[in-house]
Amino acid sequence: MKNVDARGCALSGATPAAAESLERALAALLAWRSGAEAHVAAALEASPRLVMAHVLQGWMLACGRDPQRVAAVRKVLARASALPANERERAHLAALAAVRDDDYDLAKALLGTLLRTHPRDPLALHAAHSFDYITGDTTRLRDRVAALLPSWTHDLPGYHALLAMHAFGLEECGEHARAERAAQAALAMNPLDARAHHVLAHVYEMTGRAAEGGRWLTTHRATWSADSMVATHCWWHLSLFHLASGQADRALALYDERIRAGGSVEVADLIDASALLWRVQLQGGETGARWRELAAAWAVHIDDRFCSFSDLHAMLAFVGAEEWECAKRLERSLASSQALATRHGETTRQLGLPACRALVAFGRGDDGLAVSLLAAMSPQARRLGGSHAQRDVLQLTLQRAVERLRGTQRTGRIEFATT
Repeated sequence: MKNVDARGCALSGATPAAAESLERALAALLAWRSGAEAHVAAALEASPRLVMAHVLQGWMLACGRDPQRVAAVRKVLARASALPANERERAHLAALAAVRDDDYDLAKALLGTLLRTHPRDPLALHAAHSFDYITGDTTRLRDRVAALLPSWTHDLPGYHALLAMHAFGLEECGEHARAERAAQAALAMNPLDARAHHVLAHVYEMTGRAAEGGRWLTTHRATWSADSMVATHCWWHLSLFHLASGQADRALALYDERIRAGGSVEVADLIDASALLWRVQLQGGETGARWRELAAAWAVHIDDRFCSFSDLHAMLAFVGAEEWECAKRLERSLASSQALATRHGETTRQLGLPACRALVAFGRGDDGLAVSLLAAMSPQARRLGGSHAQRDVLQLTLQRAVERLRGTQRTGRIEFATT
């Protein structure tokens, strides 16, 4: 039996073969590479009683915005909770149970406590980092990782991922030079770390270096575009660099060839698609019939009542496509959800519903209302989750609405580039 992992964390139910497959799964997950699911399956086939294989499986489902995947955590918990587990593993299961119960604050607190006792648990950090991002907890996104770095050494498997996570936290806190150095250090240790490539895309975006960012992503395309968990999102970043360089046609070509080529129904991919088309349209680009297909893909999520960040991007698609009935249905669903004593209810009251109403107002040409709603929510917008680069869609819309208002005062006309 192999009862510890490569960083000295105890494993319950491990065999040598199962532990090896688990380590491969963890390595893939930490570097945002494909294949973690297959390695987990191999670990569980070798030892169905390997608790941390179930735990890893659970976090792969929980760390996202798809309510169906998060709901599947229940089955994983049911299997894992019946197995003998050590204190660390039980802490993981308790945090997963908090996610199952929609208590993200409790999940983050439990993971924080776990990491203070077991600072070399990279899966706990991966999960905590994911939820800091999802909940818009920007300062903790940086500081949580920084507090753990002294407990690690460069030779421990997964250290590159800590550097990449730290780099992202630094970038989101505006420390762009430090973020760039940390991401480059991560890549020096593991050139296949797609997480670090992603951080550099954000650094170039937030420092206004579109040409340099485009060159970086293009040069390293073979690394992040194949067998990577972040391929579509990096294509999105490359599209933004094209937009910033005045090349809307190239951005739309990537939309067609890379972002929507397969008609993905993954929530993360739908978010990227909405965010890109909206930016193209704000710049006066011709989006053609693209909005209609995207709005249809979003329609099944109208009643998710799960994630305000997703609601916002669904509304972008409905307004862009002028699918006003879908927009009304989403607004009614959110108006109902805001009364609930849930995580989604709270973010809907504070941010989701005002943001969606602002987008509808903007799409219908009521720029005064759009400006009023967007300006009022700006100080809290980070609580929607996501990154600065992603939330910029609200600031860009606010700026465009202000420009149109000023144009209205001069010409009496308001125009919105519709399909």
